[in-house]
Amino acid sequence: MTSSVKVPVVAIVGRTNVGKSSIFNTLLGRRETIVAREEGTTRDSIFGRTSYFGHDFYIVDTAGLKDPDDEFELTIQDQINQAVESADIIWVVIESDTVITQDDRLIAKKALKSKKPVVLLVNKVDKVKAFDKKNYQSLGISDIFPISATQRRGFEALLDSLIAIIPRKRVKQDTDVVRLAIVGRPNVGKSQLFNSMLKKQQAIVSARAGTTRDVNRSSIRFENKTIEILDTAGIRRSGKIERGVEHFSVLRTIAAIEESEVCLLVMDISELNVALDQKIAGIVKEAGKGLILVVSKIDTIDDTHTYWKNDISAQVKRNYEFVPWAGLVFTSSKTGENVTKIFDLVLDIYKERGKKIKTSELNQWLKIATAKHPPAGLKSFSPKLNYIIQEADNPSPTFKVYGSHTRLLHWSYKRFLGRELRVRFGFSGTPIKFWFFEKHVDRFPKNTKTEARTKH
Repeated sequence: MTSSVKVPVVAIVGRTNVGKSSIFNTLLGRRETIVAREEGTTRDSIFGRTSYFGHDFYIVDTAGLKDPDDEFELTIQDQINQAVESADIIWVVIESDTVITQDDRLIAKKALKSKKPVVLLVNKVDKVKAFDKKNYQSLGISDIFPISATQRRGFEALLDSLIAIIPRKRVKQDTDVVRLAIVGRPNVGKSQLFNSMLKKQQAIVSARAGTTRDVNRSSIRFENKTIEILDTAGIRRSGKIERGVEHFSVLRTIAAIEESEVCLLVMDISELNVALDQKIAGIVKEAGKGLILVVSKIDTIDDTHTYWKNDISAQVKRNYEFVPWAGLVFTSSKTGENVTKIFDLVLDIYKERGKKIKTSELNQWLKIATAKHPPAGLKSFSPKLNYIIQEADNPSPTFKVYGSHTRLLHWSYKRFLGRELRVRFGFSGTPIKFWFFEKHVDRFPKNTKTEARTKH
């Protein structure tokens, strides 16, 4: 089985008040960050995933550069260094209506030293009478794009240049290595579990939250299979993210999720109903990765109640009803309880993700499912599902369904199809995706923004 390389990460860097957040919001088509005239409004790195003509990528809006004596801000050097390390493509933003500053030159110089693709975005061109690229060539960046975030000018050319250097489909690795990412909030026992799985001290274990800043990696052999384990830094609530390298620890976690086949979401048994844990599970689901919910530190509870596992299982099921297919395991890194069971679950999920169903079997199933529960629609237009195939080159179970009036399908009917598919074919521990196409429309339309298909 092949596995996918992480989705490319594009970092937007530049000094304060050049319009990075406005660019970010325009690209994502929504207001994710606070945009204001006051310098330094963006204090956290914000990321979002988007797509253009079938190319998926992450956009990162980095914190604005301010006085390095301000303990709450990154220095110019720190921000660029971290962006260079964590991103795959760097967009340097400057203003068209001001002279090039020393900070602009320093940012461009450090970005170019990375040897990664660097693009110069000259924002606010609506404020100047004429644009001349020659005025900005002194920065040494050859790819220069005039844009206006407020007027949405120049973005088509910018994105066309981006998709020329990132893959339309996820790149495959010719390897039989199973990649497993350990994710979750700080101080829930991720590194302890990592060490317990390796049976040696490979990561620093500390009671202080946030010890792990980089992604620690190590490989083991289990049941004649190589499993590479990625131990990530904890993801905090936005208001809790510290300045400095922890801005980009979130990026590394996202990258690790994208790189992996299966993710372990580690939760402290004393803090199970946490919204951030649920958000992380949603990120894993959206990325199309296998998921195991790991309830850690079970050695810390009073187990005199015989049915405590049933009670907690029911609670977790309620909290994570949006991922009912996820695996669940109770562990103690201190005693080693159920650590081996995690490996068994990982390999089971890996096998399920690689399962391929014959087209004839799928269409027989679709006929039975739609006969059992026909899709509802409008008075004169009812959806009809005619044909289904499984994508052969997708690392996660993905199915294309062709029919008529598929845009009228209710989300609950798509969920019904997912349940029915699992009953018939399994796919436990991994999300499945449906793409719905109008049968009279070209199967591979060019513009993902206007194509007649919907995703479940």
